Amino acid sequence: MTAPSTATPPSGPATPPYPRLFSPIDVGTMRLRNRVVLPPHASAIGNVYGTEEEAARNIAYFVDRCRDGGAGWVSSLSTHVANTLIPGFEPTGVGAATTGFFRLPFFVERVQQFCDSLHALGTSVSVQMVHQGGMPHGASAVMSAPTINLVPHVMTRADIEAFVREYAESARLSQAGRADGVELHLNHDDLHEWFLSPLTNHREDAYGGSLENRCRFSVETLRAIREVVGDTMTVGVRLNVREEVPGGYGVDEGVEIAQYLESTGLIDYVHGVVGSPWGNPSYIQPTYVAPAQFAPLVGELRKGVGLPVVYTGRVTDPDVAEHVLAAGHADLVGMARAHIADGDLLRKARAGRTAEIRPCVGGNECISRRYVEGLPFGCAVNPTTSHEVEGPWPRAASRRRLVVVGGGPAGMELAALAAEGGLSVTLLEAEDELGGQLRYVVRAPRHEGYTQYLDWQRRRLTALAVDVRTGCRATAGDVRALGPDVVAVATGAGPRTPAIDGVTAGHVHDVRDVLAGRAAPGRRVAVVAQDDHVAPLSVADSLAERGCEVTVVYATAQPAPLLGRYIVGAILGRLDARDVRFRFMEEVVGIGRTTITTRNVYSGVVRTVGEFDSVVLACGSVSDSGLYDELAPELPEVHVLGDAYAPRRLVFATRQAHALAQELVTAAA
Repeated sequence: MTAPSTATPPSGPATPPYPRLFSPIDVGTMRLRNRVVLPPHASAIGNVYGTEEEAARNIAYFVDRCRDGGAGWVSSLSTHVANTLIPGFEPTGVGAATTGFFRLPFFVERVQQFCDSLHALGTSVSVQMVHQGGMPHGASAVMSAPTINLVPHVMTRADIEAFVREYAESARLSQAGRADGVELHLNHDDLHEWFLSPLTNHREDAYGGSLENRCRFSVETLRAIREVVGDTMTVGVRLNVREEVPGGYGVDEGVEIAQYLESTGLIDYVHGVVGSPWGNPSYIQPTYVAPAQFAPLVGELRKGVGLPVVYTGRVTDPDVAEHVLAAGHADLVGMARAHIADGDLLRKARAGRTAEIRPCVGGNECISRRYVEGLPFGCAVNPTTSHEVEGPWPRAASRRRLVVVGGGPAGMELAALAAEGGLSVTLLEAEDELGGQLRYVVRAPRHEGYTQYLDWQRRRLTALAVDVRTGCRATAGDVRALGPDVVAVATGAGPRTPAIDGVTAGHVHDVRDVLAGRAAPGRRVAVVAQDDHVAPLSVADSLAERGCEVTVVYATAQPAPLLGRYIVGAILGRLDARDVRFRFMEEVVGIGRTTITTRNVYSGVVRTVGEFDSVVLACGSVSDSGLYDELAPELPEVHVLGDAYAPRRLVFATRQAHALAQELVTAAA
């Protein structure tokens, strides 16, 4: 249900210093120095309600982004309200909570620590009040999405009254924590959205039916909050402008909900967003969504209310932010992942150094790593994010000479970080341009952000005076002749060809050749998917865009199991709209002239599938570490990293480069 883009930002940069973005505004009790909000996004970086070490990491991240006139408002204290449960019931599912955070014994002190740190920088802070719908509570015995099959407990009046009291007490605790405001979460499958939505609210009492009745739970909650905080705090709501499921409310009713809440006099602003936690579009919109694509929908809300309106959703850089404000779609903009990618974003924008802003690619690794794979936080383009608590990047005392062989993501990031740490760096790349495997990624539809990232990295290396030599396929002798103190081999990986009968036939092509235009598959294409991330889907998208009939064959029970729910819906929606077909739990064991042979990985049943004109292999890569194997026994310090060590994604390459660079710079200190 993705709307077509009607808000494409202008191609040229806005003239610094972005007069709208950097203009002050009053929102309730808060006097803000600019129009930038940091919405909830940093729980994976460091849990502010976790250990003292986790909280320190979280706070340091925000301090870095608010210092020196940075973001004027941080609303990132996303905080779960205590649940109301009978003893022994265990809530399950994403976002399920029991005691929540407000009732933690150290909640007030931890919020004071957070707020005091940012108040000292002139930044206002608000606490977002969250309770996930269906975990287990709901307005009616109705499920909100086709991907979560948990039927809720239907709330009684006693349940509603208990939650209203809990929200009020949570507001009191926020006030004691010296927060400037609270934001009631009415969106993204929150309990309140389940009452607001005609899809999930089928009640026949005072809390169902008319819009006024469906808003009653939220209004009672807001009134209870106001009775506690009075006019001493800013109170707002975060609202889906529309719902993404048939039967939910549309934009017109979303505006009516905002108008009704405004009419109560209980709120000071509306935070408008678009998206669901599972579908297309996701509320954490990935690369497949254009920057600020849904800002015009929030603009409809802004036309209908007299309160300040915040828009959040793929506001990727200052130009996009300025455009949203100039077009009248919002009074303020939320910028989360853009600040993950570059904590100096606003400082660079104010100084007119926009070309130096590190671009966010919208790959959502910042979300997926932590919540899908259980790995530590990582930003694909900025491996220094989450390390703010460690202080500035170290500087080497001795100028050791580092030779990096390979100019892909790992090699480029290592060369840049080492140069920033004071090492003398030479980068040798076999191809005529830098980029490694990303040179293929940028050719997939809707991956323009990766092109911007590669351009940024090239400018960075030039500014650091790294000796970059392209078209230089270095031998061991070439490396030795440079007399390096340290060598890092980042020679990448080559295509992996699985052991399938018929795989060498002329109508079988590798994904890289297809994306690069070196191979031209026929009209009917089978994609053999032996990759747990986005590559099989990206090549299917590219082929479908060319008019091919595409079938993707997975041995797994689902597509791209390492793509999180905040990104997979967008690409699956694109593929289904182009009638791309999928086969699951089938391993391709043979390739004929017009057919493929599959074997079910569980039953072992063999099937013949076709007809196809071409087969494309999206089967991962095999490391090219030969140069490392040759140099390691001869030179005193040789490292291997990136795909040359083990083929993985961009985020693995840049994080490994960061770890090695830190080791090298510190050793030379």
